[in-house]
Amino acid sequence: METEDPYALAALANIDIALYPFSISTLILLLVFFILLFFSALVSGSEVAYFSLRPSDLQDLKEKASKRSRIVLRLYDIPERLLGTILVANNFINVGIVIISTLFFVYEPTSEPLAFSIIDFSRTPVFGFIFQVILVTFFLLLFGEILPKIYATHYAVRFSLVMSYPLFFIEKVLRPVSSVLIFSTSIVRKRLIKKKLNISMDDLSDALDLPSTEIEEDEKILKGIVQFGNIDVKEIMKSRVDVFAIEIKTPFRNLLPQIIDSGYSRIPIFEKSFDNIRGILYIKDLLPHLHKPDSFKWQSLIRPPHFVPETKKINDMLEEFQSKKIHMAVVVDEYGGTHGIVTLEDILEEIVGEITDESDEDEAVYTKLDDSTYLFKGKTLLNDFYKITDSKYDIFDEIKGDADTLAGLILEIKGRIPKKNETIKYGNFAFMIVSADNRRINKIKVTIPDTLSDGRDNFKKK
Repeated sequence: METEDPYALAALANIDIALYPFSISTLILLLVFFILLFFSALVSGSEVAYFSLRPSDLQDLKEKASKRSRIVLRLYDIPERLLGTILVANNFINVGIVIISTLFFVYEPTSEPLAFSIIDFSRTPVFGFIFQVILVTFFLLLFGEILPKIYATHYAVRFSLVMSYPLFFIEKVLRPVSSVLIFSTSIVRKRLIKKKLNISMDDLSDALDLPSTEIEEDEKILKGIVQFGNIDVKEIMKSRVDVFAIEIKTPFRNLLPQIIDSGYSRIPIFEKSFDNIRGILYIKDLLPHLHKPDSFKWQSLIRPPHFVPETKKINDMLEEFQSKKIHMAVVVDEYGGTHGIVTLEDILEEIVGEITDESDEDEAVYTKLDDSTYLFKGKTLLNDFYKITDSKYDIFDEIKGDADTLAGLILEIKGRIPKKNETIKYGNFAFMIVSADNRRINKIKVTIPDTLSDGRDNFKKK
């Protein structure tokens, strides 16, 4: 190698460095440098590609059922191991890039430079260090991180498929190292991070109960969402005694007046007893047949009923309504008897509040007499009672048993139908029977102090 006057090459720039001509060794090492940079780009892009896969992308990969797609799904199934493999591989490659880059520069005076040296910074080592850091960092960030990750973000599936075989092989090779890292991370997580920031639904509910003068309507919706997964269908259904239904043998001439009087768009159809629901009549199915004679067999229009247990959670019920594309279900008890009906509107009202349309009658289930006194109908659902009185949803859990309504709660407390004007106390609540007969409690006056307290310790069941 010619090195008689290497500093003369940099004289024009007035920089005290030496530039050496390229040799075959230098070219080979440069080729290795750019190959490693290319590998770094592929591995870095893989991290973004795999962790950017959406549920729809994963479903498409399952449907393809190709070997590459199966490998992608297999790698994706264990994200900790995949991430560990990618990080270990990327760090090994980047360390190799840094080591190779240092061989191109000389920082100490030597009698003879290395065969693949390019620049001699022995007279200005500080400048050489800054130059190398900036140059190598620029190449690593631009070509090894930024560009591949931008591309992988837009073409996640394509990038994942391309890197499926290489990552599968790398994962096998680096499994011992990545396993140690994963194990070490789990120890750190368990030993050092003892308290996690976990907010339960109860914590969120308590936070929403804190005094606030703003966004009251939004808070009501949030409270509905918080309680959504804890509510059974029986807590929001319309009881069988309040359900309008039609006997299946009703003549066609008598059917239309009943439908018009009811104002409903979907009506349960039963045979002999309400416990024997045969189907649901959609009024829109009946419209094309209004001109038919009295002999028309309208029973052929009823749709099959959908039965659900009374203990089904309403969030699951909502998913079922969406998947089956229906709006009404028949609620049955443990013995198979009809307990009532639940509709999509009933479920949505648990979040957004009461939904009314132009055909709904303004039939309030309660009247507010003053700030602490309400007059409720006995059939008022406990779930509605909590919302109306702004009480906690679990305030009667110790005593309500299987009761779903306010009247049912009174029966659980007394064990019998109380007499008119009789007062029942539970904690700071006072329930006075305004109207009752030998079969049911019709109206209840409830007195609630300004400061609610469940007062369960003061209660003795009679």
